[in-house]
This record gives sequence, C-alpha cells and structure tokens, in this order.
Amino acid sequence: MVLKTTKTPLTKSAENVSWHRLVLLIVLGVEGAGGVVGGILFGLAPDGHYMDMPVKMMHGTFSDFLVPGFLLTVMGFVSVCAVVAVLKRHSHGWLMAGIAVGGWIIWYTVEIIIIRELHILHLFWGVPVLVAAIAWVPLLVARAGTKALTPMLYCGLASSLWYLAINILVPQFYPGYYLADYTPSELSAFGAPTRIMWVLLVIPYPLLFSSFGWGIVVTSGENKAARITGMLIIAYCMFNLYWPPMHTRDVLASGGGTLSDTLHLVWAGITVILSVLIMGFGAAAGSKQFRVYTIISIALLLVFGLLTSKLAGNIDTGEPTPLIGVWERINIGIFLIWVGVLSLARAGESHKEKKTTLSTIPGLN
Repeated sequence: MVLKTTKTPLTKSAENVSWHRLVLLIVLGVEGAGGVVGGILFGLAPDGHYMDMPVKMMHGTFSDFLVPGFLLTVMGFVSVCAVVAVLKRHSHGWLMAGIAVGGWIIWYTVEIIIIRELHILHLFWGVPVLVAAIAWVPLLVARAGTKALTPMLYCGLASSLWYLAINILVPQFYPGYYLADYTPSELSAFGAPTRIMWVLLVIPYPLLFSSFGWGIVVTSGENKAARITGMLIIAYCMFNLYWPPMHTRDVLASGGGTLSDTLHLVWAGITVILSVLIMGFGAAAGSKQFRVYTIISIALLLVFGLLTSKLAGNIDTGEPTPLIGVWERINIGIFLIWVGVLSLARAGESHKEKKTTLSTIPGLN
C-alpha cells in the first residue's frame, strides 16, 4: 500500500472544501457579466470600435464582430444561469457550471487561435476560467459519487503522460530547437514559434493533475498527510496556471531581459518547493517502501537540479548549454514518474475498496 486510507475515507478530509463554490460563483459571475456587456457592445458596433478592437485582428475569420458578439452574449447568459443554479444548489447546477466553464475554455482557445497571439487580457480573463475549472471538480464528485473517484485518481498518471507527450510533440515545430541542449521553458518563450502551441496544449496538464489532487483529498479519510498532499497538488496546479514567460536566448544575450524573466525564475523556484512538499507529505502518508522511494527521488531531484543550475546562467549570456535539456527533463521526469506511481497505487486501492460514500461531505453537494 502506497498511501494509507481508512474504511471511511470521505469524512473530514473534504469538510473544508466549500471555498470552491465561492471561487466558482465569483469567476462565472464576472465572466458572465463581461460576456453580456462585451457581446452587446459588439452588437451595437460590429466594427469593434466600442471595444477598441479592429476587425483585422481576426485575420479574415469573420467579416465583423456581429457573430462573435452574439456568441459572447450567449456565453454570458449561460454563465449567469450557472451562477444562479450553483447558488441555489440546483440538482443540475454542476452541469450548468460545467457547460459554462467548458464553454469559456473553448472560447478563449479558439480566440487565441484566431487572433494568433496571447494578450495580457487572456491572463485576466482566461486564467480565472481555469481556476474555476479546478473549483468545479467537487461538484462533479458530489453528483457522480464513487463512480468518479477511480477515474480521478488515474488522472495523476494521465497528467504525467500528457506532459511527456507535449514535450515530445511541440519541439518538432521549433526549427533549431534541440531537446538535449534546450529547456522546456524555451518552448513558450517570448518570440518562440511554439509559444501559442505550448500554452494551449499544456492546459490539460493542470486540469488533470488537480483532479488527481481532489481525488486524494476526498479519499484521504483521517490521514491528514494525505489530505495535505491533495491540497498541495491543487495549490501547485492553480499556481502553475500562469508562468511569466522568459525571452529567447538571442534577446537575453543582447540584454533584452525584463521583469518577466526574473519572475519566471521565481515561479520555477516556488514550483520546485511545491513539488518537494507534495512528495514529502505524500511519503509521510504512505508506506515505508514508498517513503524510501520518495527519498531516493528527492535526492535525484537535487543532483539533476544542480546539474541544470550550473548551465542555466549560460542561457542569459548566449553561451552553449550542452545537455541542459537532458538534465532538466530527467528532473521533470522524476516527479512525473513519482506522480504516476502514486496515481496507480491510489486508483488500485480505490477500485478494491468500493466502500466510500459522499453523503457526509458538507460543501460538495
């Protein structure tokens, strides 16, 4: 057994999750109001002058903003209806909220593809939708019951496999990018040809990983370390919904670095700390064998982290960084594999037990 549980895993472990409803209500309320107002303004001025958006930004996809404005208005009303349904705890509130959140994710994804750029407004309007998607999961759990638990616990493995897949796929579209000598962060750098592709394709990773975190939370029972592990995973995912991007090597070498590059390093440091905390509490919640495996994994993280950091400074100066991509990807892989092992173990245990009930969880229904 990797992560210890009790015979009544869904008790106090999820009693403090009612915050998710507040997050969901706030995000959908703001998105709904913005959608209705924005849609009406586009309808009144299809040329976009009320919103200070030129039609040419759509690169010929639409002749004006009339159709996008109508769709935006519809999305706004759907979000408002979802807010009312969740607020009144309607039996279909989970479905309405899911449709609204999913609709906004599709909206922003298509919008980015059409305008062919990432705008600062996507940070203020798009990222909160992803936060809402994470906050929506408990509503699904409350509706689906125990049927949702095993799939959620497999989401940990799915998240690791997804991240591995995009690390293989995306570099193929970056001429001159070498996996061995370039870091994953450079795939989303300002000016990188793969920036938009990476940002869009990486979205499922935090959504899958956070679902795994919720799965651990609601099956942790009296195991406080397990509950903390799940909440840390959720915090990790929310924090990583946005990364301040770095610049490409040529820009950095010419002194073109900005605050975003500094914040990128800060984000990296905090992410590493969260990763180690997740592994530490995960080990504390598990068996002796799993603790030993975790200790070895953390030790390897330190070794390959040092190898990576030794070469990281060369990126700013434009000097060669031989094997930095190998060392960093090994580091990432250690964490991904650890998550996969935990995911398989927890899913296996959940499948065997089948004794869980959700009726005692305040805030999930």
